[in-house]
Amino acid sequence: MRNVPVTDIAAVIRSKNSGPYELTFDILFKDEKVYRQIKNIDFFTPERMAALYGVTKDEIIKIVYFDPAFAVKITMVRPVVSGAPGDTDVYGAQQHAPLLSLQIPLAEISSAPYPASRS
Repeated sequence: MRNVPVTDIAAVIRSKNSGPYELTFDILFKDEKVYRQIKNIDFFTPERMAALYGVTKDEIIKIVYFDPAFAVKITMVRPVVSGAPGDTDVYGAQQHAPLLSLQIPLAEISSAPYPASRS
């Protein structure tokens, strides 16, 4: 096992509003084998996402693995209602930044699509 930056194995990492009270995050992986490993170890948990975003576990609404797209979708309560005073990102499109720092433990794959670790 080695830790691989999510930015090396994901084709898309994005966030957006899921209505005015929720944010949703999508991570689409480049490779099915890598996606299956991540799903099998249940890497994306409410506890991990809550810690990453500094919220309670109860504020993580749902985590869904979507096999046809090699993707995971995470939905959480929006910390500030979209468009309310103090909201700095009305569309929720800039909230994925904490995800970019994730390191995911993966087993070696003979034809691994990810480069050698930068750490």
